Amino acid sequence: MSVDATLANPLTFVNGSARLDPVEKLMVLPERERGVCCPPTLKARPEKIEQTTEILKALADPTRLQMALSLRDAKEPVCICDFTATFDISQPTVSHHMAKLREAGLVDVTKRGIWSFYRLAPDLPPATRRILDAIG
Repeated sequence: MSVDATLANPLTFVNGSARLDPVEKLMVLPERERGVCCPPTLKARPEKIEQTTEILKALADPTRLQMALSLRDAKEPVCICDFTATFDISQPTVSHHMAKLREAGLVDVTKRGIWSFYRLAPDLPPATRRILDAIG
């Protein structure tokens, strides 16, 4: 008996005897080639994907995310020394985190003497601002 016949005429056993159930209509799905069912559409440009990946990697660290949120809420650029007290971490660790945020294009730095002052980059992509705004 073929598979189609089995599906079209299912057997039910009641008290040891076989009984045919009413034939149900089966939907026949078309056969598709592997990989061509639903081809993906690539709308984003590769450079935009690279930029977004770097931003998300930088914000994936909880300390860096908190720093970015602090800069978003700051009325003026924040001295690196203020981060050491706020986050209770050493100045070299703050510098490391700020370097990662700067490399991702999230912050700008201004030097005043021996001090570095940071602010959220004014040309931050709108999607990144929306992410930060959605967090808090």
